[in-house]
Amino acid sequence: MHPRRFHRRKGSWIGWTLSIVIPIIAILLLRIFVFGIYVVPSGSMQNTLLIGDHILTFKLDGKWTPLKRGDVIVFKDPGHWLSAAQDDALGGGFLVKRLIGLPGDTVACCTAQGLVTINGVPIHEESYLYPGNAPSLIKFDVKVTPGHIFVMGDHRKISADSRYHLNEDDGLVPISDVVGVVKLVWWPIDRWRFIGDPSSVYKNVGGVSGAYE
Repeated sequence: MHPRRFHRRKGSWIGWTLSIVIPIIAILLLRIFVFGIYVVPSGSMQNTLLIGDHILTFKLDGKWTPLKRGDVIVFKDPGHWLSAAQDDALGGGFLVKRLIGLPGDTVACCTAQGLVTINGVPIHEESYLYPGNAPSLIKFDVKVTPGHIFVMGDHRKISADSRYHLNEDDGLVPISDVVGVVKLVWWPIDRWRFIGDPSSVYKNVGGVSGAYE
């Protein structure tokens, strides 16, 4: 074989291989360090997330950027939560809930109108609460400690969230257990959508606006 022809074939083979391998490596690195993919197993976050929704999370929120009240987060079981509510498991010991209270917040329920308060300010959660659900049928008054958050599901009536674990560190979740913030539902295709930003619900709360690990 002519040397130049051999080198051309060799160069083409290397280029073809790299064109396949490099994108695969890039996707794997993004999957490991930037994005998480989960399937919703329960109705505890209805109607924001439905059973069977495939969700995409951004892993850098809570690590390099602050978490915010209203974020829908995926987190590791902070300690025996799943033994009481296995249906909430995303697989691998993860759960999905909405972040309600940040470090330094006092989260309580309920006002005379049945509303949850943060730092004494009632919040109106109709934009994401499951239709017909009260903000909470469980009374609580929790001061969120440094490095922790208070979480609740949007379908409050069936969500085994921070309220159900008040006897375990006040139901608080370590920020270090948060593995990502849900950004979108990517499957099924008719459910494809970005998760809305409910920050207006918390605009009058005051206190800290975000939390780092």
